[in-house]
This record gives sequence, structure tokens and C-alpha cells, in this order.
Amino acid sequence: MKMVKAIVGANWGDEGKGKITDMLATDSDIVVRFQGGANAGHTIKNKYGKFALHTLPSGSFNENVINCIGSGVALNVDQLMKEYNDIISRGVPAPKLMISERVQMVMPYHILFDQYEEERLGKSSFGSTKSGIAPFYSDKYSKIGFQVCELFDEVALRAKLERVVEVKNILLKNLYKKPMLSVDELFEKLMSWRQFVSEHIGNTHRLLRDAEKEGKTILLEGQLGSLKDPDHGIYPMVTSSSTLAGYGTIGAGVSPCSIKEIITVVKAYSSAVGAGAFVSEIFGEEAELMRRHGGDGGEYGATTGRPRRMGWFDAVATRYGCEVQGTTQVVFTVIDALGYLDEIPVCVGYEIDGKVTKEFPVTPLLEKAKPVLEVLPGWKCDVSGIRKYEELPQNCRNYIEFVEKEIGFPITMVSNGPAREDIIYR
Repeated sequence: MKMVKAIVGANWGDEGKGKITDMLATDSDIVVRFQGGANAGHTIKNKYGKFALHTLPSGSFNENVINCIGSGVALNVDQLMKEYNDIISRGVPAPKLMISERVQMVMPYHILFDQYEEERLGKSSFGSTKSGIAPFYSDKYSKIGFQVCELFDEVALRAKLERVVEVKNILLKNLYKKPMLSVDELFEKLMSWRQFVSEHIGNTHRLLRDAEKEGKTILLEGQLGSLKDPDHGIYPMVTSSSTLAGYGTIGAGVSPCSIKEIITVVKAYSSAVGAGAFVSEIFGEEAELMRRHGGDGGEYGATTGRPRRMGWFDAVATRYGCEVQGTTQVVFTVIDALGYLDEIPVCVGYEIDGKVTKEFPVTPLLEKAKPVLEVLPGWKCDVSGIRKYEELPQNCRNYIEFVEKEIGFPITMVSNGPAREDIIYR
């Protein structure tokens, strides 16, 4: 059925959204990245090889798809150019790419300020990927950001740069004690981006409006997950743009009434990058064993390469994550990673100040929460390669059905491997 669908995460990110977008893009017309920047990656494995995309939409491996960078994205032009050229150099046909004329650019100084601030905060830092995201969105909402359309008026661009750099240099000199910015160097950098941008810039609002009228299928691709949302997540250890499907209407530019399917991706266990409350977290050898078994090549950040924090499946956080997304169906991923376990604990509640709750609490209470675990028997075998749900081991099906009951949303697909075809439909 032709419609607008959102693909989003229920947890801390790294749930496997890239693979699902790549898979569903084969039957879609347009894929839109609608928020976030190069601070998280989507790992994709298909006939062309294995790729980690940070900025390019995950529909880029499908020749029939138009891939859009929506206005809600924090656009790192250097990263986009690198990814675009990299996948072409590896034999992928040049993706159809349209960059919204209204999208704003991550400036070189955003990345510097991100690094300097984490350095200044020391032990109180946010565990940022230092990709410039918080300074970028801060400038966007302070109305001193730069839209890509501004690259084409050199006089106005340079005048604005001079105004912005004046303020930035005061901070660099007096707060961070770092070298000053050069307007000339920044202007040259922006001009170097202009050629690539000019080849792909467009009116994505008109493209999406016309596509909807023509009954085409549009996928809205989210980054990170519900618990990293600045309004509904584990604030302040969150990202700086909304990770919810509802923001897809803003960051992509479609009607709030348009989204008919919200496909929420959920991992069979928990993992997280960066600081913040993580109730079901495990440590030491137990965590390292899960990390090594997890995902394709292990649980290490696609952007930073740093080891992810590991934990048991958290039904409390996931139920909440699905609720705030407005989930219509769940994709349950990386079930193949748990085949080594004799028993598999699941976090079904939180104990806070001696009381057990199944409601996901605000951050101050979350930091005091202890997991209430229910232990299920493992299946002790490799389930990769299985294509029919009824062929999964009984204990594996029991685990999936237990999770489905706990979170209260239908699991319609189960992913049991990294490749596009490693999927079981229920």
C-alpha cells in the first residue's frame, strides 16, 4: 500500500534501523532523513558490501529511490560528500540525492565547540560524539545558523559570517582559551561545499507534496531512538533534535496527517553509546561476551568505534519508547546474537525507593531505579538463516512472544542477521 511510513528506534539508538530502511526502500519511491546529523551511524549489509552511513539516507543502495536530506537534519557537507563518493567507488550506482534548500549546515566551528565544551566539562561531560550536534542546534534556534541556500549569495554570506565569528571568537578567547576563527578560511570552506551542494539542492517540500498527491511511498528515516529525544528521553543525556516519528512531519516537511505506519525498531537486548541512566546494564565479562556476539562484527559505535554499553532487554523503556513514537508495528532485531545464552534475563519492572513500577520515570528517579528481572530459558543454537517463524526454536519463539506481550505492540518482523534478506515475517 502506498503511504508515508516512519522508521524509528524505541531505545537509545543502534537498533538496526538502517537495515530495515534499506530493506523497505526496495518497494519505496523516496527515503528522507529528517533529523540528526553525523553523530550516529546506520550499518547496512547488502549485495554491494557492508557500509556505515552517517548522513546519506539508507535508501541510497536502491536505484529507484530518491534520497532526501530534510530540513531538520544537521548537515555535515564534508561527511555527505565522503559517503556519496565512497559508495560510488565501491560499485554502487550514484544515488539519486536531493538536499533541501532549507537544511542547515554543521559549520567547522560547531565541531570545535563540541570538543572544547566536553573538554571543559571533564567528568561532567555528556559523552558527546563530538560531531558538533549540540552547538549546531543551539545556533539554529538562536537564528545564527546557515542554510545551504545561503551559499549562493556571496556578499550576504560573508557579512553574516563576520557577525557570527565576532561572537564565537569572544568565547574562544575568554572561555576556552583556544585559537580564533578566520572569516577568510571559513568562507573558502563554504565555497568548496557549494559545487557539490549545487548539484543536489532542491525544493524537497514540492517533491514530497507531489509524491503524496501521486500516491507514492515515502519512508521517513529517523536517527537514534526514543530515549535520546530531548523532550521525552533521558534528559540531559539526550541528542539535540527530536528522535520521534512526530518530528518527521517537521524535519521532512509532510502533513501530520500523512504518516500511516510507524515502524519502530527494537533490539533483542539493550545497548547504548554515551552517558546516561541505563537500568538493565551489565558489566565486565558478561557485557564483553554479549558485545562480541552482538550485531555484525560486535557492538561498537558506527561513528566513534567505542564499545557500546550492554544490557538485558528492557521492557519498561521499550514500551515507553514505542508509546511515544506512536508505534503501529515493531521490528525485533539481532535475535541471532542471543543464541549463546543458557538463560536470558528480561527487565520487566523498575524498583525505585522500594516500590516496583512498570512506568518509565523522569531522569532523577530513573537514576535510582534497579531492574526487576524475569529469567527465560535460552535456545542455545544459531538461528541465522531461518526464514520461517515456525522454524525458530520453541524457546526463541517464547522469548519473542514474551517481549511482545510485555511491550504491548505487535512484532511483525524478526531480524536474524545483518543482511537485507535476513528477515522473518510473522
